[in-house]
Amino acid sequence: MNMLSGKVAVVTGASSGIGRATARLFAHEGAKVVVTARRRQQLDDLVTEIATNGGTAIAHAGDVRDEAFAEALVETTLRAFGGLDIAFNNAGTLGEMASVAEVSLAGWRDTLETNLTSAFLGAKHQAPAMIERGGGSLIFTSSFVGYTAGMPGMAAYAATKAGLIGLTQVLAAELGVSGVRVNAILPGGTDTPMGSAVADTPEARAYVESLHALERTAKPEEIAQSVLHLASDASSFMTGTAMLVDGGISIRRA
Repeated sequence: MNMLSGKVAVVTGASSGIGRATARLFAHEGAKVVVTARRRQQLDDLVTEIATNGGTAIAHAGDVRDEAFAEALVETTLRAFGGLDIAFNNAGTLGEMASVAEVSLAGWRDTLETNLTSAFLGAKHQAPAMIERGGGSLIFTSSFVGYTAGMPGMAAYAATKAGLIGLTQVLAAELGVSGVRVNAILPGGTDTPMGSAVADTPEARAYVESLHALERTAKPEEIAQSVLHLASDASSFMTGTAMLVDGGISIRRA
């Protein structure tokens, strides 16, 4: 039996990388999936791919920083599929890469809005729909950056990803009584467009790989498996967790 049969899931940041891989996996495991990002064509291509492989998905493009959009995304999900069980709030950006003294206020605010405020807005409107359903699973994409490591030039990114862990813990405490579990994944280096922006030369990629105990970066599909675990009943007693899926980068010292 598929792990998510009968479930309805929302995946943000689904046009590429971890979000896209997770949407495909959720659909493969039986969920009806609503995918969202700003790039409509990539979403439409993903929906077509999922349908071709026997799954069910619809696209709802827009800006996750906008509360009206966060509300409309849930409304679209309820109209299409009658409820909401899982939300993977994954949309994010590296933001402005510079030392703290050189980061602009506009860059700081944009990263905050994209990575942290969007997750707050998503959860604000997703949680009531899950409670109506009798429970559910909220999942956020945090990072080892800002949790087990500080990386020069990534102040805004680190601050927002650390903030997601705090948000996860508070939501888990608030929503547990209603049957809604709330967890965060903390990926290590992953072969995504964002990962390539950090390691943009063969030398940089080799260095990033060497930081991991496994001496490689992850495929998006590997990270998606951890999201599936948190979305499914296999993690039924997990909430408030910051789950490292980082190939050992947090413990590597040699």
